[in-house]
Amino acid sequence: MMHDYLPITRADMNIRGWKQCDFVYVTGDAYVDHPSFGHAIISRLLEAHGYKVGIIAQPDWKDPSSISVLGEPRLGFLVSGGNMDSMVNHYSVSKKRRQQDSYTPGGEMGKRPDYATTVYCNLIRSVYKKAPIIIGGIEASLRRLAHYDYWSDRLKHSILIDSQADLISYGMGEKSIVEIADALNSGINIQDITFVEGTVYKTDSLESVYDAIDLPSYDSMKKDKLEYAKSYYIQYGNTDPFIGKRLVEPYKDNLYVVQNPPAKPLSMEEMDRVYSLPYMRNYHPSYEELGGVPAIREIKFSLISNRGCFGACSFCALTFHQGRIIQARSHESLIEEAKWLTNEPDFKGYIHDVGGPTADFRYPACEKQIGKGACPNKQCLFPEPCKNLRTDHSDYIELLRKLRNLPKMKKVFIRSGIRFDYVLADPGKKFLKELCEHHVSGQLKVAPEHVADNVLSKMGKPRNDVYRKFVKEYNDMNGRLGLKQYLVPYLMSSHPGSGLKEAIELAEYLRDLGYMPEQVQDFYPTPSTISTCMYYTGYDPRTMEPVYVPTNPHEKAMQRALIQYRNPKNYDLVEEALTKAGRTDLIGFEKKCLIRPKTGFKPGFSQGKAGKDYGNGKRTEAAAGGQREHRKKTIRNVHKKSTKK
Repeated sequence: MMHDYLPITRADMNIRGWKQCDFVYVTGDAYVDHPSFGHAIISRLLEAHGYKVGIIAQPDWKDPSSISVLGEPRLGFLVSGGNMDSMVNHYSVSKKRRQQDSYTPGGEMGKRPDYATTVYCNLIRSVYKKAPIIIGGIEASLRRLAHYDYWSDRLKHSILIDSQADLISYGMGEKSIVEIADALNSGINIQDITFVEGTVYKTDSLESVYDAIDLPSYDSMKKDKLEYAKSYYIQYGNTDPFIGKRLVEPYKDNLYVVQNPPAKPLSMEEMDRVYSLPYMRNYHPSYEELGGVPAIREIKFSLISNRGCFGACSFCALTFHQGRIIQARSHESLIEEAKWLTNEPDFKGYIHDVGGPTADFRYPACEKQIGKGACPNKQCLFPEPCKNLRTDHSDYIELLRKLRNLPKMKKVFIRSGIRFDYVLADPGKKFLKELCEHHVSGQLKVAPEHVADNVLSKMGKPRNDVYRKFVKEYNDMNGRLGLKQYLVPYLMSSHPGSGLKEAIELAEYLRDLGYMPEQVQDFYPTPSTISTCMYYTGYDPRTMEPVYVPTNPHEKAMQRALIQYRNPKNYDLVEEALTKAGRTDLIGFEKKCLIRPKTGFKPGFSQGKAGKDYGNGKRTEAAAGGQREHRKKTIRNVHKKSTKK
């Protein structure tokens, strides 16, 4: 087998002696032949099964000829919007256009269309009327049934309808895509491929559909948001590959979208095989003169050790895409890849990450999940760790030790995030010591997200006292090791359930901590999450109880400003929020106050440690100097005050 990039031109096909591709993969990302990119995994897997695959990366969607550069494939087109939903890729939560696309050569924005999967499919359909089209990737996977679309602010059809595609391969896709390819290769019409797990198809007859759950119709959901909440939770309860049922979503004119149960998780041997395929592990050399593809920088010296997540945060779509059952690679597979990385010319001695959706998950949550699936009506960690949860970091510790003992290895970092409640649940506590001693680069990023327990319950996150306990144990451990390492908390504003009262509670917590985060994430309603369902419907689909949702842009701006209340630019918003919430007691000169009043300024009085003077809404030069000094001390203050708590 020729070890090279897959064909992107007719000339590349000629070098391989191909007259026609079996499949042409159209992707919204640049062509990066690395297992962190879905198009690379699926293409290389099909190649390993004997199929000829060509790549059309970021075609000009305004030019029909751009989709025919490799000719019509023998078996069909594969289409993906890319590693991210194209709308998330293009727009911030405030719906402002982003300035850079990390998955495009040179970081250039605008090389893919909005709703890329749909646009590419319609482009293909305009040129090749009857060619089979199979769509996959995160965009198709999370839009596989009717879904709320934040950017158009409406309930949209299944992407299968709007795109004119024939089939969706949802989830990670390795098992379903090979079965689809083999079916097409055997002569089965694409319309008759209705039997593959992990796929969604459309039909005008339910005669052959059995053992299915009927979802509310699209029209009924459009009329009544409560119907959508009910439909969503049925979908959420059927994401498990062992117990998930077939789902049917009716549309007008006797049209139905049918979702088959999810594909079974990969075994460790299958995972190893996927990651041992002959990837070039870099972007296509044709991008070099454009500056390369920025995304490669974060992944080139990182190792993917697992997939899936039983954390089940409400705002995360992983349950819908990768599922709750952990799948992991073997130590041997990861060490082999690490050895290869150490021989790269630009390797500096550092592995940037060893993880996945959650770094420290290496096993299914319990023995039951392996053959019987995850519990449909219970979570593994929320609201408390399940009594059957396997809390054991020994395998991960052993893996990390092997990696850091490799020749040429200076340091192995963990950047993909850990679940601090899972760390606390481990009775051995060995991992915390290992983490602090060997795998933190001065700061550990963790995601408590909020401090108000009623908001955390909507987020599916542990109570605030759990996070406080972790902070104490982390600080104590670093103290025992004689290390000065700090926590950087990720926080989220405007999540469903959060009003001004809860936002102020978070601001007071940060005041007591002496810390102002440089970055704050506004809740972003992306397709197919519990939180997005709450945002759109005003109901928590798990309980069907009403939930407060901050949707007004001005209120969202106030909640965000409260988290960064020390920033002078946020003064007016913070003052308005405190006044509106009846918390003017936090405007004043006392230590507990968040801001100073605009009037009644006391000469010579500064903002204290923050170095800000809000007497006239401006900073003096002396105050500015205090602010610079404050920045240097902030992380140390967080460490000390967290320890005291």
